[in-house]
Amino acid sequence: MPAMGPGWNHGNITRSKAEELLSRAGKDGSFLVRASESIPRAYALCVLFRNCVYTYRILPNEDDKFTVQASEGVPMRFFTKLDQLIEFYKKENMGLVTHLQYPVPLEEEDTIDEAEEDTESVMSPPELPPRNIPVSSGPCEAKDPPLPLENPRTPEVTRPSLSETLFQRLQSMDTSGLAEEHLKAIQDYLSTQLALDADFLKTGSSNLPHLKKLTSLLCKELHGEVVRTLPSLESLQRLFDQQLSPGLRPRPQVPSEANPINMVAKLSQLTSLLSSIEDKVKALLHEGPESPNRRSLIPPVTFEVKSESLGIPQKMHLKVDVESGKLIIKKSKDGSEDKFYSHKKILQLIKSQKFLNKLVILVETEKEKILRKEYVFADSKKREGFCQLLQQMKNKHSEQPEPDMITIFIGTWNMGNAPPPKKITSWFLSKGQGKTRDDSADYIPHDIYVIGTQEDPLGEKEWLEILRHSLQEVTSMTFKTVAIHTLWNIRIVVLAKPEHENRISHICTDNVKTGIANTLGNKGAVGVSFMFNGTSLGFVNSHLTSGSEKKLRRNQNYMNILRFLALGDKKLSPFNITHRFTHLFWLGDLNYRVELPTWEAETIIQKIKQQQYSDLLAHDQLLLERKEQKVFLHFEEEEITFAPTYRFERLTRDKYAYTKQKATGMKYNLPSWCDRVLWKSYPLVHVVCQSYGSTSDIMTSDHSPVFATFEAGVTSQFVSKNGPGTVDSQGQIEFLACYATLKTKSQTKFYLEFHSSCLESFVKSQEGENEEGSEGELVVRFGETLPKLKPIISDPEYLLDQHILISIKSSDSDESYGEGCIALHLETTETQLPIYTPLTHHGEMTGHFRGEIKLQTSQGKMREKLYDFVKTERDEASGMKCLKNLTSHDPVKQWEPAGRSGDLGKVEALLQEDLQLTKPEMFENPLYGSVSSFPKVVPRKEQESPKMLRKEPPPCPDPGISSPSILLPKVQEVEGVKGTSKQVPVPVFGPTPRMRSFTCSSSAEGRVPSGDKNQGKPKALASTQAPVPAKRPIKPSRSEMSQQTTPIPAPRPPLPVKSPAVLQLQHSKGRDYRDNTELPHHGKHRHEEGLLGRTAMQ
Repeated sequence: MPAMGPGWNHGNITRSKAEELLSRAGKDGSFLVRASESIPRAYALCVLFRNCVYTYRILPNEDDKFTVQASEGVPMRFFTKLDQLIEFYKKENMGLVTHLQYPVPLEEEDTIDEAEEDTESVMSPPELPPRNIPVSSGPCEAKDPPLPLENPRTPEVTRPSLSETLFQRLQSMDTSGLAEEHLKAIQDYLSTQLALDADFLKTGSSNLPHLKKLTSLLCKELHGEVVRTLPSLESLQRLFDQQLSPGLRPRPQVPSEANPINMVAKLSQLTSLLSSIEDKVKALLHEGPESPNRRSLIPPVTFEVKSESLGIPQKMHLKVDVESGKLIIKKSKDGSEDKFYSHKKILQLIKSQKFLNKLVILVETEKEKILRKEYVFADSKKREGFCQLLQQMKNKHSEQPEPDMITIFIGTWNMGNAPPPKKITSWFLSKGQGKTRDDSADYIPHDIYVIGTQEDPLGEKEWLEILRHSLQEVTSMTFKTVAIHTLWNIRIVVLAKPEHENRISHICTDNVKTGIANTLGNKGAVGVSFMFNGTSLGFVNSHLTSGSEKKLRRNQNYMNILRFLALGDKKLSPFNITHRFTHLFWLGDLNYRVELPTWEAETIIQKIKQQQYSDLLAHDQLLLERKEQKVFLHFEEEEITFAPTYRFERLTRDKYAYTKQKATGMKYNLPSWCDRVLWKSYPLVHVVCQSYGSTSDIMTSDHSPVFATFEAGVTSQFVSKNGPGTVDSQGQIEFLACYATLKTKSQTKFYLEFHSSCLESFVKSQEGENEEGSEGELVVRFGETLPKLKPIISDPEYLLDQHILISIKSSDSDESYGEGCIALHLETTETQLPIYTPLTHHGEMTGHFRGEIKLQTSQGKMREKLYDFVKTERDEASGMKCLKNLTSHDPVKQWEPAGRSGDLGKVEALLQEDLQLTKPEMFENPLYGSVSSFPKVVPRKEQESPKMLRKEPPPCPDPGISSPSILLPKVQEVEGVKGTSKQVPVPVFGPTPRMRSFTCSSSAEGRVPSGDKNQGKPKALASTQAPVPAKRPIKPSRSEMSQQTTPIPAPRPPLPVKSPAVLQLQHSKGRDYRDNTELPHHGKHRHEEGLLGRTAMQ
């Protein structure tokens, strides 16, 4: 495909961009040619006629001749060049809807990428050492062919032979320390045997037999010493080993031959033993000798808390012993145990939303009675560290062979073409500014570490060694390399715990260049994807165009990466990377700036010193562009509570170097949050950002490293319980009354494709019926003609964790006009439930998909997941005397299938039986006297009171469909409104699912849990306020989004000031599918800290 051509050849522009250009032209007969999105080497001829765009495919045949795919009755004609084809169809009545008249010219594009640093002006790729580490390479990674070896003995008149050169080098070296026989052996090799080894290479052999003989002779004595030393070290290792490792078997006999391979193996074993012995002695000294029969990776951690007894606060100490699976309660830190609970007896942790340092622990006593123990920690970080340790304990002692949840560390750092300092461990411990990790969680290693660097001057092997050594220092573990991929100075490294080695598969790497003319790799992206058991994970590290004024160019960089980065399952060809992965993480130096005048530089510095970040974030280009849905559509980013990470004066973090004198004048780089981490996950999967911040002690670059850590739900490789070879025919997925609303001017028929890992192959539907929609939209109705999908496994434990990807395609060109995702995590099966997903294509919003779904599964129930262990209790925001239900929906029941048993069932029973015994919560209670002394952390927006949450009704499938799973009715307000008989006065806590694309259910409305003894009882502050009819779903039309009115919120305590940009992002009316603040789940499994500022963007 020619990069440059006639004015009508627009190359790789998107279909929507082509429609925009033609609409702008406005004349019948306007046309352009673009690359086909569905067929390689093919083109699409787009013609405007009567305000509609008609698309014709131009296909190459075996002889590379072009033809327009003709309709019936129109003869096919072949052309050797595109120009000839276009000239022919400029004639009238040649089979097109109208003849070609007005070519639409190319848009001028700013391709000059101004260098941010002097070093970036070098337009040649850096010299990197060869990749000489064993890394699994996925099917996507194209390997460059090895360069042919140069003949080392090419005869030159003025150049000595290689042997003579080496002899001269040997003579110039100090050889006084060499043994005489060793020196003679080296000289003999250089004089005669080197040429023989060279002859071996010429014949294609990789063997160097004479060099092996030389090294064996030199290592002869060393080999004997190693043989004598290894048994002693192995004995020492067993002596300090707290638990004999199953992998420690009797040492095999050492081969008598002292060849280099054996020597390397033995030296590696010796090095490993020395390192292992040091680790074991450290662990033993830390633990003491009282538990010699177990090996501790995480030492016991003690937390000082307050507990109320008879209205009097008392200090207590909670000791978490992860390795033994015990929670020990003591009155004094060094005192004896008062009591302990094993991991099986700890049923649930319930975080208070109102008091960010308060936690309720539900435990089971020996008499199977459930106790509710309430503790107040020193601050919210301590509470978070305690919860993470308890989760780690539950996971370690779980009877499930595969994990439900993993933790992922994401790090991004522009190294500024300078080597790193000796110590970078604070980065991996999430220490510094922002939302950081508590010290008590330092001993918990993450499952996966993903490190992205830009302007990285190191070789792959050197950087990998630094990373692995740093992680070894932090975690005492040697991590496995999953993948490493480099584009010039942009690099991504993925490391994983050794225990996950067999869980990771389908590793894939790729890169996209976005430098000048999209051909240079000084800017661009590198990516890695893989499967973790049954969950797909994708990671993208990008370095986008620099310069404050290059915002639009950065947006285009993002779009190009989105379109052309080839990661994940290639069978998902209609979908780009935003739909190919359960979890997609995007990190890097995105280079978006704070858009303020340069003369306000000192004002910006003062605001940073005063930590008034919200004022600056109101002008953050990335937040503003996301608000306008121009970039990172439907991605999320944790609230930013750390200082701008660029541009510092090197070797200090106290001064921003925002000016730079250049030949063209003074260059300004105002302090900005260039380095970011965003993510996008499938609907209704567990994902929580645990930390997001920057380091303060790594100062070799003008950027500070940024860290983010996540809890991410994962699924196992499910095996059907029916056994191999049997057909599972009980399951069925049925879509009913579905229709798509598309923003397009194309005149074509459409069909649907359904893709999912739970289907044997993708399923194609019949064509839908087109209707004219409002505001120029096209409505495609599929009615009852959609095929019934047959999943490969019908067990609900498997099927309810799956997702269906939907693509709506043109029958003429087979190009996708929009893609979406539907979660099968339904409230009930065998019932028709409303569904909705936005449709996007190449990062742009293209429409909506609505309808109903009916899921049929086999008998069974969902297993309790580890991430259900921690809940958030949504307290009353106005200081009510007792906990009350805020809505008529019970999120615990709503998102868990009927018949679910386990710890949560005990929890529900406890809450229903003992509601009256709940202690009052008072602001003046001395138990909470220390709350005001801790830094106030902004509550997450998903956990605000219902009045705040109802500021924006989200889109719903159809105005005629009631969908209480999406909207919160205005009943049972914070003031204690007396509800109807549907009122459920149970404290609301629970798994709050992420509902970006979601499934609605009307059956949950007004449902009362069985056995509710408090049903119908009056609230403490009764009111006659009638429920506001907010249940009616709202169709998300863009023209109405900015005009929706919001109910007046009730008085509530003042919240910290947030920037207008952040607040607009949170309460944007342009949400198309997952404004999850309005949903009854209130942000499933997410931390409460700092969420008000979270930019849950679309």
